This record gives sequence, C-alpha cells and structure tokens, in this order.
Amino acid sequence: QVQLEQSGGGLVQAGGSLRLSCAASGRTFSSYNMGWFRQAPGKEREFVAAISWNGGRTYYADSVKGRFTISRDNAKNTVYLQMASLKPEDTAVYYCAAGLYPAVFVGVSGKYDYWGQGTQVTVSS
Repeated sequence: QVQLEQSGGGLVQAGGSLRLSCAASGRTFSSYNMGWFRQAPGKEREFVAAISWNGGRTYYADSVKGRFTISRDNAKNTVYLQMASLKPEDTAVYYCAAGLYPAVFVGVSGKYDYWGQGTQVTVSS
C-alpha cells in the first residue's frame, strides 16, 4: 500500500514557474514508477510526465517537453514536477500516481495503482 500526499501548486502568471511535490508513505516507494497527470475542466485526464523506479528514465508529453522536469528522491520518498514557462493551457488539477508497469504503459492512467489527492495549478494570462 502506498499513500501519496501532494503539495505545491497555486496561481502563477504566464511564463512563471511552480514546483509540485508528491510524498509517498511506505517502504516500497523506490519500487514504483511515478507519474504526473492533469485534468482541466471539461477534459479528460491526460499524461504529463513519468519517471522510472530508479530515476533512470523520464517520459514527457509533447505539450510539456522542454518546460517541465520530473525528478525523484528515493531517500525522501518524494517525486517532483518542476514546471517552467507556464502557459494558461497548463491550468488544471495535477495528480501524482504510482504504478508497477512496463514502460510501454507509462502514459496509461489505468496502469497506475495509487493516486494523490490532486492539486490545482492556475496560470493567468
């Protein structure tokens, strides 16, 4: 069992930066691949970024590539999403998630077993 507690987020102007954190409970955190998803009002949840269990591989949606950076600190049981050059279209509720899955499923929300509570990110123009 893994419990995920998110922090960070808030309101920022376009072009600004924010960092999201996701702290996990349990001693098995380092076994899990971690992902970030987001859901804007009236839209489906979409994949943002993911990182392998040991941090060796990272994956990004095309819409955030070059602007967002996912990282993890297994000693602190925490995964981060550093967001830069934010755009109004990045406005959404962001969720972290943990899963044990082959890399081919990295962007599939149904392959993640545990989810954080979500945190709002609002980017004003």
